[in-house]
Amino acid sequence: MGPGARLYGRGRELAWCERLLEQLGAGRGGALALTGDPGLGRTALLRHLAHVFTSRGGTARYAPAVPPRDVQDDVLGHLYAGHPAGRLRAALLSAARPLLVCVDDLHLWPEAPRRALQALGRGLADRPAPLALVLSVAAHRAAGLSEGLPVLRLAPLDDAAAAELLEQLLGDRPLPSDVRDRMLGSAAGNPLALRELTATRALACAVELPAAAGGVSAAVEDASPSDRRTAQALRLVNAAEAAQLGGRPDRAARLLAPVRRLALPDAVTGRAALVHGLLEAGDGPVADARASLLLAARLLADHDPAQALRARLAAAEASWAMGDAAAYREALAPLTRGVRHGEPDGGSTFGTYLRGMDAVLSGDPRGFAAGRGALRQVVEGAQGEESAEAELLLCASAAALVVGDLNAAGRLGSRALAAARARGLLTVVPRALQQLAYGELRAGRHARARAHAEEGVRTARRTGRSNDLAHHSAILALVASLDQDARTVESYAAAAEETAVRHGLGQTATLAQWALARADLARGRPKEAAARLQPLIGPGRARGHFAVRMLAVPCFVEASVLAGRPAEVHAAVGEFAQWAGFGHDPQAPAQLLRCRALLAADDPELADALYTEALARHDTTDGDFERARTALLYGKWLRRARRPATARDALRDALLAFERCGAGAWAAQAAAELRATGEASAPQLPHTLDGLTPQQLRIALLVAEGATNREVARHLSVSPRTVDHHLRNVFAALGVRSRVELSRVVAQADGAKAGT
Repeated sequence: MGPGARLYGRGRELAWCERLLEQLGAGRGGALALTGDPGLGRTALLRHLAHVFTSRGGTARYAPAVPPRDVQDDVLGHLYAGHPAGRLRAALLSAARPLLVCVDDLHLWPEAPRRALQALGRGLADRPAPLALVLSVAAHRAAGLSEGLPVLRLAPLDDAAAAELLEQLLGDRPLPSDVRDRMLGSAAGNPLALRELTATRALACAVELPAAAGGVSAAVEDASPSDRRTAQALRLVNAAEAAQLGGRPDRAARLLAPVRRLALPDAVTGRAALVHGLLEAGDGPVADARASLLLAARLLADHDPAQALRARLAAAEASWAMGDAAAYREALAPLTRGVRHGEPDGGSTFGTYLRGMDAVLSGDPRGFAAGRGALRQVVEGAQGEESAEAELLLCASAAALVVGDLNAAGRLGSRALAAARARGLLTVVPRALQQLAYGELRAGRHARARAHAEEGVRTARRTGRSNDLAHHSAILALVASLDQDARTVESYAAAAEETAVRHGLGQTATLAQWALARADLARGRPKEAAARLQPLIGPGRARGHFAVRMLAVPCFVEASVLAGRPAEVHAAVGEFAQWAGFGHDPQAPAQLLRCRALLAADDPELADALYTEALARHDTTDGDFERARTALLYGKWLRRARRPATARDALRDALLAFERCGAGAWAAQAAAELRATGEASAPQLPHTLDGLTPQQLRIALLVAEGATNREVARHLSVSPRTVDHHLRNVFAALGVRSRVELSRVVAQADGAKAGT
């Protein structure tokens, strides 16, 4: 190993490594995991260590992730051949004198030698040995691959070291001080970024593009013009991709601009189109992003299949944001063509996901059933894979939403967010927050949805992703429709729609209109709500997003019936019934019964039965808000049917549930309806719970705390039907008529007990 490039600003790291080399020289050995973000110099430090130890008379081996041929016959050949940890350890420990092994990019190694190296490193940490092992791991994989090892994390260069490196890179080429300062600021202490910026200036001169200053390096001058353009363009694309992943879109666009004006080989043009498409997907018209990504997929198909797959996944995601199901399937067609729905999947998890999504959107009932099965495989597989990557977890979370497993969607979304943060994937963080916020919203956990969306707004702004910012604003509008004034809802919705219209974000626009309609309903304006929702629900090209419009149907039915236009909703209810049967949403069966009850208002017996069954179905799922809306509508109907006593029970339940989930605007509506029933002062309630059996007492306390029947059943390991039976007996024993009154009894009993 010859001397490598000079290291700048690495005094702390070199001191740490020097201690390891001194231990090895004394026959003690050890292990170290070296990690850091791309471009900070992990490879340079490994090569430096190997050279230093060799120059002192030791034996050192440097092993890249893809080995050269002459390594195969070396001791390290055992690593690449995938020998078990025991044989690998024996081979390396059999060296006649202390041996330093520097293994680069451990995260790119095949699984068998990677696990062997990890086991060897942990073993060296336990006892002395004539071997030192230094493993280089990318920061985004460090959490799992460095477990049990001392970790040395490379930090960006400080200002002085970065300036010194830039001077060395420029040599005798002049550079204005303002340009020099901008380069240092853009690089942010990353040595590779400084090299790429310097190369950009060389490329500008080599291909006669405008530049403020600069010169052509010896390497550029010696190459042919064609090779010169290709090599330098590829370096620019790599730098642009790093900037894009690091949440610096402006810098990525600047680096990419000269490349996109050149005639280059397909492999380079495809990479440039991929990075450009990813930038557009975050901050541009998503139709343009999709076109660029599909171009990248075609150009890269024969040169880099992994990047081609990445491009098609991103193109499909852009199609989803557009609201074009046909375009989504078209983007995936080369990956799913020739695969019959229902075939056993022999490919990757991504392949299973893509085939499942394609089948679900096919419109074929048989394909839909097979697609759901494939997506469930993805969800189950991701839940059992502890080291799953953030992108895979995002796909699995999306799959869980499609199959209606909202709890799994939340868990997988949280893991995707944690993985993205831990691995420095700054552009993935706002996407993960978007998915998580939407999943929490679907599950009725509005406070969590707000927290994630508010953080999503902040991260989207920091990383320049206006499309993610718009989607988070739409979610905040939906959450605000529960308890905030109409102006707040309108403000969030306007922020979302401004970008949605400009960039063609069909899903975001649908969510924003739905939020405005919910706010209208909460404030007793059904005509306005129906007018907003009718274009989204009805037929035609202008209707709402294919994955969202069915979720808004219950609002549309409620608004139209309350506005006196029930005839307009029958087709929508029929479509919703089919959609609910697919299991996309756990609340849908209860909501369907509510819709049918609204339409059966003139048939008292049928309406009463449908409302009662709807409330029972709500009790089998989570989600206070939707149950409260059904109870509110039931209470309204009962009051108009001249059954005020029964209406008061339903309205009290609705009021308490709305208050519990923070739906202030809806709670006010329930309170007004309750007053309209002639609600009298509260009856004299008992001050003790002594008359309850132990099981009844447990149920009463849980219900008083706000638990639904289903939550009580889970807590006590009984069926919801059993809880319902005991709860009726509790009401009878205490002389109460609703959960509100039960809460008051429990509070009074607690107060009386505290006073004794």
